[in-house]
Amino acid sequence: MLSTMESTPKLPDAAGASTALSDAEAARTTLARRVTTPSWFFTSIGAAVAVQIASLAAGVGATSPWTLAALVAGILALAVVAGVQLTRFRRLNGVWLSGFVSRVVLGTGALASASYAIASVAAILAAFGSRWWLVAIWSLIGGAGYAASGRRWLGEYRAEPARHAR
Repeated sequence: MLSTMESTPKLPDAAGASTALSDAEAARTTLARRVTTPSWFFTSIGAAVAVQIASLAAGVGATSPWTLAALVAGILALAVVAGVQLTRFRRLNGVWLSGFVSRVVLGTGALASASYAIASVAAILAAFGSRWWLVAIWSLIGGAGYAASGRRWLGEYRAEPARHAR
């Protein structure tokens, strides 16, 4: 049984609801334009991916205890750089962006995935032929493509945050 002291929440009228939605959209757009990355963010992510690709090629292309250790070290280096940079991003901005970790750091964007896959296969093939200078070049290309993909996604997010939010 309801007592007379309880009240039902008052629903806003159509104009009030429209104003609240407009204000929320404006706040999201303002926040998206102000989001920034820490210094060396994309450079360090790209470099860590390049190291990981090179270590992958060494681990697969020339299996020995040393190259398998390099493979593990490359994975750990990428994980550490990603963790540090994500912590710095959160501290700098005070927020997480929907899609940022998956698209920018984990490379699920089309350009990041393609550059990583192509560079990895090419580096592994170069490692099988003991062409270590080619492994280095393909690793750098893969890291640069990965970083460029992250920059591109962030630019698109700033321009249209509603479209890129998950």
